[in-house]
Amino acid sequence: MTQPEPQRLPLTTKRAVSTFGIGVVGFMSANLVPFMILAIQDSLKVGATEAGTLMTACLLATALACLAVTRFTEGRGRYLVARAGLLLTTAGFGLAALDLAPAAVITGIIAGGIGAGGAVASGGAALAALRNPNRASGISGLANRAIVTVVLAIIPAVGIRMGSAFGFVAGLALALLFTAGWLPMAAEPAAHQGAPQPAQESTTTALATGGAVSTRTITVAGFALLTIFALWAIGEDSLWAMSGAIGVAQAGMTEEQLGLVLSASTGGGLLAAIALIFLGTRLGRALPLGILLVLGAALKLTACLTTDSTTYLVTMIAWNTVYAVAFMYFIATAAALDASGRWSGPVLGVYLVGSSFAPMFGAWIGEAFGFPALGWVLAGFSLVLLVPAVLIARLSTRVEAVNAAKTSNSPDIATIRTAGV
Repeated sequence: MTQPEPQRLPLTTKRAVSTFGIGVVGFMSANLVPFMILAIQDSLKVGATEAGTLMTACLLATALACLAVTRFTEGRGRYLVARAGLLLTTAGFGLAALDLAPAAVITGIIAGGIGAGGAVASGGAALAALRNPNRASGISGLANRAIVTVVLAIIPAVGIRMGSAFGFVAGLALALLFTAGWLPMAAEPAAHQGAPQPAQESTTTALATGGAVSTRTITVAGFALLTIFALWAIGEDSLWAMSGAIGVAQAGMTEEQLGLVLSASTGGGLLAAIALIFLGTRLGRALPLGILLVLGAALKLTACLTTDSTTYLVTMIAWNTVYAVAFMYFIATAAALDASGRWSGPVLGVYLVGSSFAPMFGAWIGEAFGFPALGWVLAGFSLVLLVPAVLIARLSTRVEAVNAAKTSNSPDIATIRTAGV
């Protein structure tokens, strides 16, 4: 007989604050890259290329650290990883915020990036321990967008400096350090006493033949999802990285209009997260993700082809909203594959790997072949990834249904057989 599946936990205030807050800290440097680059330029007296390279190194450090420690976050090790990561983030970005010697600034930024990787891994793994991965992912996205929206407004108001850009992240990491013990971990169900009765054996057999998924299949699907998500990140963030250049050079937008795109896109992501929270699993996971990838491909192509500023503005807002929902569905898919967080931890790390290379990739295609060619390439990314992404999302729904039936000891075979449709 198979081992009992760990039971996912209900969402409580403490679990929400810890899981979503620590996840936000891990991704905060990626969200604040534009401000951090400006602060680095002013502090180190370097150009945008040098400052951008340093932030790329920071994001890569986050991604690699996340992937390196994710194995330890599947169990109780997530508490140690979270505390160590938050401490290093506080110390590293705190050192950078002091704006001392250049060597200290650079060391602090890289160290802070490494610490953020621990936060990403532990927060992502904890997400899988919560019931209803779709809704949990939606709340996580809502928390991220809401906090980032506030921070994007506060930092320019107080002045874009090392102290504000990096000090804010250090302070947030320190505050959330005290919540690391609240991270949820899926509970192991109590073992059944005595030998299984014939009726129990019959149920197990029916479950296995009716919809159970082999560990090997889930493992293959998990690694495939990591690869798909990294490639998808390159395709999405390449457009974001080049959005300013495309808007100004091709669509004739002003800087004020570009600022409107940024703020309105964030608002679209907030609305998308709220919608996903209320929808939960009503629409499944595979069909919505497939539709979102097709819409994303069309919107990316339109953004790179249009020469009208209004069309570009509307297209970018719509694309960013679609992107936000698709991102949440990817995270929900990873969380549903394994309640221990085996895939929901590293999936965030591989996203950062893809994201860190996106500006270089987008700039190269755009400069070498033009923005329309970039649009076709980025649209192609979504369409090529469409079929495997949908298949894995469908499998994750089936796995979630099977495991829910196991833990409740009352499997509904008809439900399991149709899960993921």
